[in-house]
Amino acid sequence: MPQRRSHVASSAEQTELASALAALRESLDAPLKFPAEVLAEADATDPTEPELDLREIPFATLDPAGSRDLDQAFHLERDGAGYTVRYAIADVPGFVEPEGAVDAEARRRGQTLYAADGRIPLHPPILSEDRASLLADVDRPALVWTFSLDAEGAVSAFRLERALIRSRAQLDYVSTQQSLDRGEEGPATLLPEIGALRIEQERRRGGASLNLPDEEVVRADDGTYAIERTTPLAVEEWNAQLSLMTGMAAASLMLDAGVGILRTMPRPDDDAFDTFRHQTEALGRPWTSGDYGEYLRTLDRNDPLTLPVLQAAAALFRGAGYVTFDGEAPRDAVQAAIAAPYAHATAPLRRLVDRWVLAICLAVSTGREIPSWARESLDELPGLMQESGRRASQLNAATINCVEAALMTPLVGTTIEATVIELRGDRASIQIANPAVTATAPVPAGSRPGDMVRLRVVRADIARGEIDFEV
Repeated sequence: MPQRRSHVASSAEQTELASALAALRESLDAPLKFPAEVLAEADATDPTEPELDLREIPFATLDPAGSRDLDQAFHLERDGAGYTVRYAIADVPGFVEPEGAVDAEARRRGQTLYAADGRIPLHPPILSEDRASLLADVDRPALVWTFSLDAEGAVSAFRLERALIRSRAQLDYVSTQQSLDRGEEGPATLLPEIGALRIEQERRRGGASLNLPDEEVVRADDGTYAIERTTPLAVEEWNAQLSLMTGMAAASLMLDAGVGILRTMPRPDDDAFDTFRHQTEALGRPWTSGDYGEYLRTLDRNDPLTLPVLQAAAALFRGAGYVTFDGEAPRDAVQAAIAAPYAHATAPLRRLVDRWVLAICLAVSTGREIPSWARESLDELPGLMQESGRRASQLNAATINCVEAALMTPLVGTTIEATVIELRGDRASIQIANPAVTATAPVPAGSRPGDMVRLRVVRADIARGEIDFEV
């Protein structure tokens, strides 16, 4: 599944699309600008003074090219037969005054939203892209996780501390993957080795990774819009394992302390597994043995039928939510896809709940009282995150729908070919190759997942993000 990009080229369609996207953002009550009092507080607040100085450690960040809101920095080294992994997280709890203006605005927003015409950040850019961001070659306060791993990549010990750090390099995924493929030495040299060991640890736990192709609406310098679909690079999967390891450590700290907030997901029931089995059989890629996570890891990413299989598997990854506890651990604390208790703890610049998790974990790790502001407001978080998640999903889906309608507008009245991904009664989810569009359409009787069908494009409404087809 190589990278593909489909452009909206017509100037008239570009103008209509830009208006539709602006109206969509306004309908979600997701303002780009921050109130004056929020900006003033963000500019004036002094961070909490770090207790450790770790500036001699050459941390590095790894993000999409051009990123400015850098939440994490890492340092990897060998330690005998094992490894030491340091994972520094932006010290947002040290910058945000509890119950202040920045805090109140962040609770209203919940998370950073990603629109086609720009990001709608959780925090003012003076914090998220400057003072709190782990940018290269500047001193920054951070919350540093230090992990000791054995030769098989299992965590034998860990701790969390507040420290002053200095990142030495801002890496991006594409160039770092290319550098690793060439065998060059650098800050990420050990990442493939440690990442592979952590993936094996995931397999042993019974965890599963979906790794669907990324689908993103991008805006070029010339103002044209496009939908870009890319398969995650190996370096992204290795890097994600560091974040997963940190989230599991955060969950264990909070469970031991008897207070916190977890990210949970129920294990799929037997009916969901049976449905998925039938879908894989219909696609000619049957899941016949082993755990579903192990089956997903065997799929060939260059096989054209892998995408329909992964789309079908997405139904197994539903029901994720947040659960809080204070005094008694939740009955079901496991995130089923990770196959372990887990918490969001590595993206505080972009996600509200991480600030609470980090504040609680720092107190537990250093033997201090849990901040009263964090403890007393825990129960608000699931609702705040659910609402912001709803806005994010709505914005993402509606944005893609509008752009896909713009892509299909020149094809109204013509016949196209599409691959059936998933049947939904007498309709189906379909994938069009050129332009790269996913849609819902009626399909001929007897169609099965993986079949190629011919459809006529009847209508494309950019403002509504709707496309109509007929067999």
